[in-house]
Amino acid sequence: MKSNFKKASLLLTGIMVGGKLFAQTPDSTMTDKNYVQPFSHGGLRTWSIGVEGGLLTPYTIFAPSQQDYRSPHQEFGYSGFIKDQLLPDFGLQADYTGGKVSGAITQADQEAPGTYSSFSTKINYAVDVMADFNIANIDWANRKSVIQPYVSAGGGYMGYTPTVTNPNGTVSNGSQLHDFYIPVGVGFKINVATGINVDLGYQIDFVNSSNFDGTAVGNNNDRFSYAHAGLEFALGSKSKPQMATYNPVNSMRDEYLMNDQRLQIQLQQERVANAQLRSDLNTTNSNLAKLTVDSDGDGVPDVFDKCPNTPAGTQVDGAGCPLPVKKPDVKVFVTNEDRAVVNEAVRNLEFDFGKATIREHSDESLNKLATLLVNKGFSLKLAGYTDNVGSVSANLKLSKDRAEAVKTYLAQQGVDPSKISAEGYGKAHPIATNKTDKGRQINRRVEFSIY
Repeated sequence: MKSNFKKASLLLTGIMVGGKLFAQTPDSTMTDKNYVQPFSHGGLRTWSIGVEGGLLTPYTIFAPSQQDYRSPHQEFGYSGFIKDQLLPDFGLQADYTGGKVSGAITQADQEAPGTYSSFSTKINYAVDVMADFNIANIDWANRKSVIQPYVSAGGGYMGYTPTVTNPNGTVSNGSQLHDFYIPVGVGFKINVATGINVDLGYQIDFVNSSNFDGTAVGNNNDRFSYAHAGLEFALGSKSKPQMATYNPVNSMRDEYLMNDQRLQIQLQQERVANAQLRSDLNTTNSNLAKLTVDSDGDGVPDVFDKCPNTPAGTQVDGAGCPLPVKKPDVKVFVTNEDRAVVNEAVRNLEFDFGKATIREHSDESLNKLATLLVNKGFSLKLAGYTDNVGSVSANLKLSKDRAEAVKTYLAQQGVDPSKISAEGYGKAHPIATNKTDKGRQINRRVEFSIY
């Protein structure tokens, strides 16, 4: 018996050392490899194979006093399996087991008539299919489970040959028998490297016969146990984590954290973009303010004033230079042709988006209007309007600036600026709907009234 325990200890030590040799990469370097999008099993390895060795004995934890042989021996056993992990906590496993089970009875039992001194049953083959349940791979903190306790149960079919020995030393060899059996097991697996697990387990096999040990005593069926250790190897690409160690709850947590991080990055980008827009707007407003500065108060901004420091009250032309003595007013009448010139100027007037800059193709119509105003001495009222995009204060300022831009342009063409009034009314009095691009374009206008 001591030699058998020694063999089992050496086997377990060898398996653990072999597992450590495979574990060259720390778990921290496998962080990305063990992340799979929640509810997606396409990136996981589900198939695995394993080899095991251990001790076979007729002793079990269930009613040992009712067994045919009272002195169980320990014999070497071996097994292998192939497994399909259908879910993180459930899989189906096909096993093959071989080895020998033996035992003896006490001296008192040997003195009873019709009894045997020992038995030895060779398991020629034992194949079964078991359902395997992982019971501890759900955790918020870890992407993979290092230790996975499990329970298993199933059914199988075996062929075995029992041999019994009489008290006088006579050996009786039996023929090969076949029976169904029910395997039930518990154990745990230790993940030692990517796709490699050490498997430590204990299994009891309930045989559907009382003749497994070659001796039929009472009405109880025989049973035996198998304590084993081995290695499990996941099949498939090494870049994919093994489903048996995969933690779906932690993947959901990671998905939440990654989405939160993406939102934080997006929010920061929007803050930077808003700060840039605010800086651009301040720069634009500063440039516009320079266009309206009139130091000498002659109605012509300094940037266009060719005759700065004109005395107060002096009438100047569009370039800021004094006008010749004004001739007596001559009463004139507004004709349909005059109105046509005004209407043409209104139709062709366009500004850059969000600015008070007159587009170049509007110059020709404005030039005709300037000639009309100079020749006939008409007065002109300019009323600027915008669409409903933007705040009230911004629209009022923009509409006023656009009306002033038209006044400045006409003054540059020789029109008396004192005969031009410019006002801004923002988004008041729309003449078209603000729900469409075309309607908003129509509402962005400067209205001309001559008298």
